Amino acid sequence: MRIIFMGTPDFAVPTLDALVDAGHEIVAAYSQPPRRAGRGKALTPSPVHRRAEALGIAVHVPISLKNTEEQSVFSSFNADAAVVAAYGLLLPPAILAAPRLGCLNVHGSLLPRWRGAAPVQRAILAGDAMTGVTIMDMAAGLDTGAMRLGVEIPVEGKTAGELSDEIALAGARAMVAVLANPHAFPPEPQPEDGVTYAAKISKAEALLDFTAGAVMAERQVRAFNPAPGAYFEAHGERIRILAATVEPTPGEPGLILDERLAIGCGTDSLRATLVQRAGRSAMPASELLRGFPIAPGSRLG
Repeated sequence: MRIIFMGTPDFAVPTLDALVDAGHEIVAAYSQPPRRAGRGKALTPSPVHRRAEALGIAVHVPISLKNTEEQSVFSSFNADAAVVAAYGLLLPPAILAAPRLGCLNVHGSLLPRWRGAAPVQRAILAGDAMTGVTIMDMAAGLDTGAMRLGVEIPVEGKTAGELSDEIALAGARAMVAVLANPHAFPPEPQPEDGVTYAAKISKAEALLDFTAGAVMAERQVRAFNPAPGAYFEAHGERIRILAATVEPTPGEPGLILDERLAIGCGTDSLRATLVQRAGRSAMPASELLRGFPIAPGSRLG
């Protein structure tokens, strides 16, 4: 098939690779424009942009697809389908209607649960035992299109990074299967029951809330790993917790309970096992405490 690929972050790269490996002709790749990143704030192309260029695929980075000129360019590719994976720009009706088979999306949840921007993180924060990926026809609403194929994936204590990687690979395989035989995966309308929305993660949510209990704090640790990183404040510095365990020992919320960084959360406690100071590499909590003492009895911000 002649396919336009549309994606931006690392999550989308496995789908692009899978389409190429399956023998599809990628007539164009669309990604969000380069952003300033790093200490030098240099303009940096997205992961999809870089991968597409490495594959010899022409890359388009429009700021918007709402103007008629961009829509004409898109239509000129005469694509059989557009495949979308975490692209990040609104697709107007003219774009949705241009490919012969429409636009198919890789969405990182089992729809209709967790429509929206952050389905992986919200599934972890909610304590879902199961999540997954859905291949869907794109429509004008927010992730409201008909479903083609869903694949279940257990959450099982994974971080958002680990779970996202697993979902991305499953989504790539599922998309290739749907494109190989679209008639075998007829569109099925989403049920009206069970709809939830995965709002974009704000940096404010990454501050650990020890009053909500250790179970919830541990979910924050996993949901915000690798970004934005769950953290507490000590000695005027932010310390990220990258891994932690829940322990039954009670303690006042935010109170350091021992010399191994157990933090009170009310009826239970959170023990930080892997941490990171700003500008430093990740380290075991024991290593942090040797050079950055946080005494038992002190209270975290």
